[in-house]
Amino acid sequence: MNGVLVAGIGNIFFGDDGFGVELVKRLSKQPLPPGVTVADFGIRGVHLAFELLSPPALLILVDAAARGGVPGTLYLIEPEGPLNGRRGAMPADPHGMDLNAVFLAVAQMGGRLPRTRILGCEPDDTSAGMGLSVAVERAIAPAIEMILELIEEVTSHAET
Repeated sequence: MNGVLVAGIGNIFFGDDGFGVELVKRLSKQPLPPGVTVADFGIRGVHLAFELLSPPALLILVDAAARGGVPGTLYLIEPEGPLNGRRGAMPADPHGMDLNAVFLAVAQMGGRLPRTRILGCEPDDTSAGMGLSVAVERAIAPAIEMILELIEEVTSHAET
């Protein structure tokens, strides 16, 4: 296991739910250390599950995360466990993104999940429509900085 996978997830057709997709689009235009992969998985949970069968040293999932905060608030979440105790999760949907189902699919296919962080952004508007709200748009630059710091932690440890 080596490298970092930054996976943008969400649905661009529901406003701020497209946060992760927009962030990885912008991050992919920046120079990144070798071994860092940035990918837009959108709502393709099955594709993410297959990608994780060759796990990176660190998986950073980027998504909208409604946790009751002020719109644009960023959350760095360390999952307690791959399935959060939900062993009866539904199978991964090829047209949807349920992280518990993705994690369960990886385990069922014999894979092992990497160290995972979720960078979530409190949405303002997830109604039908394209484009991010002003608050979530403003969160993109600080979120990219947070991701670059996480990448630096992993790549600096790999060099020693």
